[in-house]
Parts: sequence; C-alpha cells; structure tokens
Amino acid sequence: MKKLIAGLAALAAAAFALPASATDVAITFDDLGAHSALPPGVTRVQVAADIIAALKAAGAPQVYGFINAVQNEREPASAPVLDMWRKAGFPLANHTFTHMSLNQNPLADWQADFIKNEPELQKHMAGADWRWVRFPFLHEGDTPQKRTQVREWLAGRNYKIASVTLDFSDWAYNETYARCMAKKDETAVARMEAMWLKGAADSLAYERALSKAVFGREVPMVLLMHIGAFDARMMPRLLDLYRREGVRLATLDEVERDPFYAADYKPAATPAPLTFENAAKAKGVPVPLKTWSIAELETLCR
Repeated sequence: MKKLIAGLAALAAAAFALPASATDVAITFDDLGAHSALPPGVTRVQVAADIIAALKAAGAPQVYGFINAVQNEREPASAPVLDMWRKAGFPLANHTFTHMSLNQNPLADWQADFIKNEPELQKHMAGADWRWVRFPFLHEGDTPQKRTQVREWLAGRNYKIASVTLDFSDWAYNETYARCMAKKDETAVARMEAMWLKGAADSLAYERALSKAVFGREVPMVLLMHIGAFDARMMPRLLDLYRREGVRLATLDEVERDPFYAADYKPAATPAPLTFENAAKAKGVPVPLKTWSIAELETLCR
C-alpha cells in the first residue's frame, strides 16, 4: 500500500510539473541543400550536420526538408546534404527546382519548375512519401484564379500542402550572420542571438494566443525553418526553449491531420493562405501587433 501511495504521489507530482498547456509543432526546413550566405570557414555539410545533430538530440521525428535541386548544380559541395538528411531518417519534399515564386511567374512556368524537382525526390525518397509541397516565399498565387488552379493541379498529382503557422523569419538572420562573422563582430552576433530567441519565444506565444482566441484551443502548428548557418548555431537553444515552453515535437502528417489544415491535406481552393492570422480576420477576431522585429538586422555589421 505504501508503495502504491508513493507511486501515485510521484505521478501527481510529475503531472503538476508539466506545463499548463502543450502545443504540437512539426518542424520543417526549407531550401535544402543550401540557404543564404556562409560565414568564413563554414560549409553546407557542416551546417546540415549541426542541424541534424540538434534535431536528433531533441528526439525530433520526421523533419521534412523541402529541396531546391538546382543547388546541386549551383553549389556541388551542397549535394551531400540531401543524402545526410535521408541517412538521418528525415524525409524530403518539393520546394520547386529553382525556388520560383508562383506570384511572380506564369502558372505553367511554375509547374514546369516544380516537376523538374521531382527526379531528385524520387531518387532519394523511393518508397517513402515525398508528395508534400512548400510554396517558395509562401507565395500561393497572386490571383484567386491562380490559387484555385494550382491547388487543383497539386491535388491531381496527389500532393499535400505544408502550410506555415509558426514563423519568426529565421531566414533573415543568416546573411547578417555571415557578414558579422566576416568582420569578427562578436557583439553584433550576441545581439542577433538575443533577437532570434526573443522572436522564437514571442512568435510561439503569439500564435498560441491567436489560436485560442479564434478556435478556443491550441491548433497544432507547422514551424518554418531554413537550413542556414545561424539556424545551425541556434538550433540547440531553440529546441531547449520549445521544450521549456511545453512544445511536443510532432510529425508533419500528425499536425496536418488537424481539421484546420483540411484544405491542405486534400488541396482545395481557399481565399487566403492557412494561417491563424487569416482565420482571425475571417472571423472578425482582432489580430494583435507582433512583438518581435527583424528590422535591426539590416543595420548590423555594415
């Protein structure tokens, strides 16, 4: 009996120690195998190795990497990154061949660029699910007609859309980081680290609050990251922050099975990209101002 009571007490204590709420987050990475500028002495392979190591240490499952296969031609030294990603047990998916904007190009050109990316996916993902798409620049079409046409086309090719519901503009830091490291400005890099972590924490709190305001619950989120050098530097700290905030790392498939993403899992026409902000506007829920900014990055190490 004493052992039973002690066991129940331990369970109660453990439950009490858990965060008041938890959010499922699927981490995804864009621009494999090369994103943005590199600091002196850093390689694409090292960036990928550091990111993979951090994800593995945190127990992250099924982290999709969205590829632009043109990088194999532009930067042959980045080609091993795709093999590394797969050997780590992580899947790959389609980000178009050249990172082409759908908003700024005819649909037919975008479709051709998209299809050109598929042979590399078939090569690395034989027997696995690579039919996910992330729109470059998150551009889903600059007209309602183009949005509808591309979604119908993607559905016909059995693709699913990986929308983004958690994003703190990590992409913007990588070029500034390379610039600051070239100047050996450690003070500026420390400032960047603080900004980056604040953006990560504030964006998570922002989307959690907006989700609760619109839906009365915490809708699972898809996090957008990029395979850049500053991301590699910061990944262990980001994952620790999320752990402390009660985030549960989930798969993209798990998150996108939530009813909120229904128009992505079987692509259907939508009036706007699937974000909590757009859902709030559609329901007349006030959208608060964001409390983080990347504007300062332009002034660093100039």
